[in-house]
Amino acid sequence: MLFFIGIMEMIIVTFWTKLVTRTKIFASGAVTTINVLIWYYVLQTMVDNITNWKIALFYALGCSIGTMISTYFFHIREKGKELIN
Repeated sequence: MLFFIGIMEMIIVTFWTKLVTRTKIFASGAVTTINVLIWYYVLQTMVDNITNWKIALFYALGCSIGTMISTYFFHIREKGKELIN
C-alpha cells in the first residue's frame, strides 16, 4: 500500500512545486493540506511497523517511480508547448 501512496505523493509534490513556482496561492495551500494528510498516514504506518524496513523500501521505490512519472509528464508537456510556439 505504501508503494502506491509513495507514487501518488510524489505526483502531488511535483504538482505542488509547479503551483508554488507559478504563485498559485490557494491551490498550493490546498495541495499542501493533502500532502500533510498523506504524510500523517505514512508516518503512522512507519511507526506502527518500525521494525519492518521493507515497507520503508517499498515506500521509497514508490516515491522514486512517482517522481519519474511526474518529471516525464512535465517534460513531455513542455516539449509540446515548444512545438506549438
